[in-house]
Amino acid sequence: MNEAMVRSVPAAFSSDEFFKRSRARLTFDVPRGLVDPDVIPQTGDPGTDRMLEIIAKEQPVRPAAVLIPVVDHPEPTVLLTQRSPDLAEHAGQISFPGGKIDATDATPLDAALREAFEEVGLRPEFVEPIGYLDLYGTGFGFRILPTVARVKPGFRLAINHSEVVDAFEVPLSFLMNPANHQVHSKEFRGMERSYYAMPFAERYIWGATAGILRVLYERICLS
Repeated sequence: MNEAMVRSVPAAFSSDEFFKRSRARLTFDVPRGLVDPDVIPQTGDPGTDRMLEIIAKEQPVRPAAVLIPVVDHPEPTVLLTQRSPDLAEHAGQISFPGGKIDATDATPLDAALREAFEEVGLRPEFVEPIGYLDLYGTGFGFRILPTVARVKPGFRLAINHSEVVDAFEVPLSFLMNPANHQVHSKEFRGMERSYYAMPFAERYIWGATAGILRVLYERICLS
């Protein structure tokens, strides 16, 4: 058993089916919008899209990469982290392992693997990268490129408590069930924008993490 906590619920589909779909639908082509400020990631929500346009004009594009670690249990899970409350950005929030892309990172994938190892000690030999998901823009000025990956069970985590206070696993079937995708809204400079939330037990998964999970559902689970 991994040190990260696993809660079991009936699986909507097998690991093999999920990874087969992911390999068929994802590539490692890096989108131009990761570094081009003139390309605004489209979210499908007019308020959020307008917010991203405003943010892009006010501050430089900050490329970031995250890992979506799908653990290959009989009932697959997604490994998530809870960020330290002392961080300057996204303090205390539920996140994927990941962060800013450094100049020393050859690719966004390299950045995601580096960050996963630095944050929670997830060793690269347990990780089989599958492909990039869609580029995701945030209200904090980040352009996030997620890498979907198959993770072999049996890893042991070593949490860097200066960045992360906890790591845990959530059933993929829960996260890929649209019945668990709540839609909330709030105001941004007089405009209404919506965001996803996926509460799971005592964990409140929302914002960019929930939004990226929704994109994963739309790309991989929908026919």
